Amino acid sequence: MLTWLDRLPWIWLLLLAVWMAIAPITPEPHLVEKLRMMVRGELVRPLDILDLAMHAAPLCLVAIKQWRSRRAKRP
Repeated sequence: MLTWLDRLPWIWLLLLAVWMAIAPITPEPHLVEKLRMMVRGELVRPLDILDLAMHAAPLCLVAIKQWRSRRAKRP
């Protein structure tokens, strides 16, 4: 089911993850802003929740790809 993720080159996935994690750079990255809102209990608007999901999704894909590659290397 996730074979497309296995075929995706690491460099492109990492570049996308870094870009989405720091975009926009000023005044504060959205990911940081939305995580702060979540910790304070202010993350209630659907647009903010979608924004958090969009900016965090590439990082989740990196974690899943790393987990799958480590699991495939096990004897």
